[in-house]
Amino acid sequence: MTEQRLSPGDKAPDFTLPDSEGNDVKLSDFRGKSVVVYFYPNAGTPGCTKQACDFRDSLAQLNDAGYQVLGISPDKPAKLAKFVEAEGLTFPLLSDTEKTVLKAYSAFGEKKNYGKVYEGVIRSTFVVDPEGKIAVAQYNVRATGHVAKLLRDLDLAS
Repeated sequence: MTEQRLSPGDKAPDFTLPDSEGNDVKLSDFRGKSVVVYFYPNAGTPGCTKQACDFRDSLAQLNDAGYQVLGISPDKPAKLAKFVEAEGLTFPLLSDTEKTVLKAYSAFGEKKNYGKVYEGVIRSTFVVDPEGKIAVAQYNVRATGHVAKLLRDLDLAS
């Protein structure tokens, strides 16, 4: 069973999830701001590290343009804390161990790898506008080069 994929104009599913320090972070706390919400499979793996570091390295550019960044994975807060520390990440990573938010955003479901079908995190990125609606919905994004593409899509590329 796959949830309906989100499209621009849809209301962004609200959520409250713990960050790497165990503090609750709510999407609704960012109302009035634009938020980049990205879903990734596994903290500390090569692709997820590359993507997180690209967001870290582009954070000032995104923040200056009024965008906050939130990363979400099914990892436990303790694992996220190690990842934040190891990579010097400066934006919140949120823990969705129950996968409820992943599923609400259709970022968890059937995947294929080398002919095998399995359930997993679908690397996805969303931009939520200040009114809480989806402005950009990108599924099956690549870990490498994705942030540069997002910056171009948002007309922020220098």
